[in-house]
Amino acid sequence: MLTRALAFAALATTVVACGDDGGTTTPGFTDQLVISDFADKVVVPTYTLLHQRAGVLHNATTSLRSTPSPANLTNAQNAWADMRVPWEQSEGFLFGPVSASGYDPAMDTWPVDRTDLDAVIASSDALTPAYIHNLPETQKGFHTAEYLLFGLNNDQVITELSPRELEYLTGITLELVDVTGLLETSWTEGTPSYRDVFATAGQDGNNAYPSLTSAAQEILIGMAGICDEVANGKIADPYDAHDPNLVESQFSFNSQDDFANNLRSVLNAYTGDVSDASSVGRGLDEVVKLTYPGLDLRFRNEIQAAIDAINAIPRPFRDAITTPSAYPAIEAAQAAVLTVKATIEGDLTTEILGG
Repeated sequence: MLTRALAFAALATTVVACGDDGGTTTPGFTDQLVISDFADKVVVPTYTLLHQRAGVLHNATTSLRSTPSPANLTNAQNAWADMRVPWEQSEGFLFGPVSASGYDPAMDTWPVDRTDLDAVIASSDALTPAYIHNLPETQKGFHTAEYLLFGLNNDQVITELSPRELEYLTGITLELVDVTGLLETSWTEGTPSYRDVFATAGQDGNNAYPSLTSAAQEILIGMAGICDEVANGKIADPYDAHDPNLVESQFSFNSQDDFANNLRSVLNAYTGDVSDASSVGRGLDEVVKLTYPGLDLRFRNEIQAAIDAINAIPRPFRDAITTPSAYPAIEAAQAAVLTVKATIEGDLTTEILGG
């Protein structure tokens, strides 16, 4: 995974000249509304939706536990997939509390440690919230819930889920409610909230973001970082090793949807809009359109091409990585995502931050 330090260096040094079709640059970034709207119209609505859907998932698993039925299992599976959408669409801005407070690994660590998980299930330990909280991250979070809900091969049947597994499932989804709530309030509450820290970039006394340029650069770093993670981590790691155990969301066959939503997080960060949260703001795209509309159109097309290439990989991804006929599609998707990353670190950075 691209570290924030490496990403910062890439954005600081990989500045290329704009083309001959109208691009211009300005010294630094000066649009305060883009920065405040990024916090208010992108980050906070995404985290709010994530927390709401965590509650829906927990309610669905609670209903499944009280009334084990195929219909309730399907409802819980759908709630899990629905919660993945805002989470994956938040990965274009994995900075601030989500990383500093460990909320990301608390929710989204994989692979699942099935051996130790089975030991917990087989034990007589009381599955209290405190007990679950103290378990390793490889035994809870999104992907442990996924394993229990979908089974090893996306073929779970309700009769194979024991009462103990259902109890465990409600416990780990309750923790997801807690973690997503803490993540949301870290941006909306406190003196100051992280929203206030970010939205007041450039104001006196703001040591985290001493200029609007530093805040805009943080956005660009997040956008480039998730592209690197998708291409060189989420796709490349399991593909290069031909190891299905390294695939994210392998049990639900949701991998390509995760990857595509990661690219949509890049688009959301760029435009200041989140369609899934019905939120519209002023984005970096408005700055680019003023001076280099051709770049705006090219970048949008590159994002869509990357999403299309991801969706062109035969499903499920965990089978594609060991199917030679699928290798060209996998490599094409990887290349398409890296094209998006290169544009962020090159022309987009030059146009937004100034060369």
